[in-house]
Amino acid sequence: MSQMAITKPAMSASEAAALQTKFATSTKRNKVKAFGLVVPLVLFLLLLFVAPILSFLNKSIENPEVVSVLPITSEQLRDWEVGQPLQERFYQALAQDLATAKQARTSGDLMRRLNFEEPGARSLLSKTLRKMPLPETVGSYRSEFEHIDGRWADPATWALFKRNSNELTAFYLLTALDMKYNDQNEIVSAGASESIFLDIYLRTFKMALVVTLCTLILAYPLSYLLATLPAKTGNLLMILVLLPFWTSLLVRTAAWIVLLQNGGIINGFLVWAGFVDQPIQLVFNRIGVYISMVHIMLPFMILPIYSVMKGISPTYIRAAISLGCHPIASFWKVYFPQTVAGVSAGCLLVFITSIGYYITPALLGGPKDQMISYFIAFYTNGSINWGLAAALGMFLLLATLILYAVYNRLVGSGKVRLA
Repeated sequence: MSQMAITKPAMSASEAAALQTKFATSTKRNKVKAFGLVVPLVLFLLLLFVAPILSFLNKSIENPEVVSVLPITSEQLRDWEVGQPLQERFYQALAQDLATAKQARTSGDLMRRLNFEEPGARSLLSKTLRKMPLPETVGSYRSEFEHIDGRWADPATWALFKRNSNELTAFYLLTALDMKYNDQNEIVSAGASESIFLDIYLRTFKMALVVTLCTLILAYPLSYLLATLPAKTGNLLMILVLLPFWTSLLVRTAAWIVLLQNGGIINGFLVWAGFVDQPIQLVFNRIGVYISMVHIMLPFMILPIYSVMKGISPTYIRAAISLGCHPIASFWKVYFPQTVAGVSAGCLLVFITSIGYYITPALLGGPKDQMISYFIAFYTNGSINWGLAAALGMFLLLATLILYAVYNRLVGSGKVRLA
């Protein structure tokens, strides 16, 4: 019996268009639902994470103190170029602004802000404010100001007011890069006695790099051991690895002070065993910082590497050995390249976390062992110089973003390959 082919009627153009429209509508509806699910998280991050950071970083360029307290003087100085003669109207405007500030008691922020940039500005303004207001019958405002203090005749003093006559400033950003304005309002490098922050950034990155390398050296074989042990034993050791997470960072740091001090357990053992004749200085120096930070950051390196190693089949190594490859060469050429993603993620996580460390170097390190985060905290809480603290934080954040971009470019795109 011959079988008759059953053919399905061809879909008309109108039916195909209707089906395509229905599919597009369904896809759009699913996208809207998916977007609706992530909107609360996006709003949470924007309001409680991104907005506060941007608000704080904005203080690195904010400069409202001079303009708000000396509005007439700021307006007069905007058309003045450093090097031109000082005009009588500048002194008259300054006399009006200072008299108003004295009456309104708003000169405190002004003196503090200018003293950040030019030490001695507070004493100059304080001395001048005591003479305000000037008599209405004054003949020359310039002569009166120069009689109060001779610095009012110096163009460098007016250059200070000139570069602060706008509500935005680059002073904090320049200071964070060891640069400054000279008396002609030109950007120049700070002197050797004033250049500290670039060295601190270099020290921060160097210490973070040492911690990352030491952590990697310890974490890689330990991760390999955890990945190859039987499940029961491996889980027990993993609990020991995660144990530091259950202890406060401050407690762990204080514990290392007890262990590393001259009369501590480690020095006591070294002297008892005859390795040293007297206790070694292991705390309040760079060694103590490295030991404590490596211990604290070790789990952050182990977990990414372990998660990658756990997914690598051991048959690859056995196959390479069975084909005549030496075990060490098999490990390096077959096994290690598959762990590069975990190693890179662990190094990035440890390095970025380390450059922002504050408590451990502050408690275990000396004056020359403090990282940039210590100075950010100092200018935030100590000297209340939020502009400089924000500038230092901005460059630290920029370095973090650059590191992540490099990591994403090399590892995320798969460009890192080992032969």
